[in-house]
Amino acid sequence: MTTVLFWDIDGTLLNSNGAGLGALTKAASQMMGKAVDLSAISLAGMTDWAIATQVLEQHRWASGASEIKTLLRLYCEHLPASLLRSQGFVLSGVKDILSSLHQRDDVFSLILTGNIATGGWAKLSHYGLKHYFDIGAFCEQSPHRHDIAKQALALAEEVLGTVSLEKCFVIGDTPHDVRCGQAIGVKTVGIASGRYSVEELAASGSPLVYEFFPQPQDFMREIGLIL
Repeated sequence: MTTVLFWDIDGTLLNSNGAGLGALTKAASQMMGKAVDLSAISLAGMTDWAIATQVLEQHRWASGASEIKTLLRLYCEHLPASLLRSQGFVLSGVKDILSSLHQRDDVFSLILTGNIATGGWAKLSHYGLKHYFDIGAFCEQSPHRHDIAKQALALAEEVLGTVSLEKCFVIGDTPHDVRCGQAIGVKTVGIASGRYSVEELAASGSPLVYEFFPQPQDFMREIGLIL
């Protein structure tokens, strides 16, 4: 039975060093016709849809679906240039693990993220990770991460047929990612790369937590790919 790995993007695969916030700030400023300060906006584990809603509401701007889509469209237009300016990086160990997994025919990796699809693929492409993933679940269909997790599982089943939940893992850096795994009945792998510590991720229910990714062989052993 194939092992299915659902990967978060920000804080798990890469650190864009504020590129997203920079692009969103430019987008909001363009939309509202004035300079805006988004430094107090909460980002960790939030979907792009929820973040856009928060931005519009905090600046007393209409926050219906049309306005949210407009802000996110502008965000995606500004993101490529922001990625170039920000000098972010792929997290340590990520490329080694993805490369090792990519060589196996018993592993299926896909994206599970709160990013809007255009933005998520732009980040993966910019950092040279896009070719490791064919499909992903993003926030277009729903702003709620539990719904995105269910969408990701459905995508895996479309490709693979029946999957064993015992061989599925959500990999992410926040308790929100852990709850995504819990929502679809699969295990989680926590990466304490940013705001949340090893202890906090473990307390949220992740049975496996790393401060940073181990060597590929060790990672694959921990998730049962090597006995």
